Amino acid sequence: MNLGPSRPHRRNLTSHGLIYMGGEEQGITVKNISITGLLAELNCNSNDRDIKSIFDSLLVSTVIDLYLPELRLAGEAEVIRVDLKDNHILIALEFKNVTYEVDNLLYKRKAYRKSMPGPGQILLGGKYHEFDAVNVSVEGIMIRIDEKITVEEGIITVFEFKRLDLAGEIKIIWVDPIADSGTLIGLQYVNMKKMAVKGIPRFTPPA
Repeated sequence: MNLGPSRPHRRNLTSHGLIYMGGEEQGITVKNISITGLLAELNCNSNDRDIKSIFDSLLVSTVIDLYLPELRLAGEAEVIRVDLKDNHILIALEFKNVTYEVDNLLYKRKAYRKSMPGPGQILLGGKYHEFDAVNVSVEGIMIRIDEKITVEEGIITVFEFKRLDLAGEIKIIWVDPIADSGTLIGLQYVNMKKMAVKGIPRFTPPA
């Protein structure tokens, strides 16, 4: 008898975390998890407004940001199903771009960094250089320039990143040459309100 493709094993557990959906961070309780995704319950009782806001946000994008500090996991997941059960909203998520061991890697930083490629410009050495963004947070941005750049850490310059409509002063925190003749640069916003960085969750790790 052909039973069809097997479903990945799901482990039942109770763990807490955050998702970023519709421009807001929302608490969740994980009900079960597998290597491909999870089922989570929103930490609020449902009402017509909650349900409508969820479906309105999913019309824009079904991919959301996810942070599970207890499981040391963060990244992007796709909403594949939304159910209502006993006045609670259940969301089934499929992992898309996640990072494990975030305590050791991602969360040495102060805030969550979202993978967000896109072009921009930065003023270095008296001229503008084109860059590709690697990831973005509410605190700063990591960029890649496709040439070797020698620049002093700690200087303040100006930049533009159109995908998030960001422009202004930025501080060079670190510079890292890479093997294929490019350069990675870590940048911190200067004189910018954190709320100006829209579409990016903070997901600050617990102290």
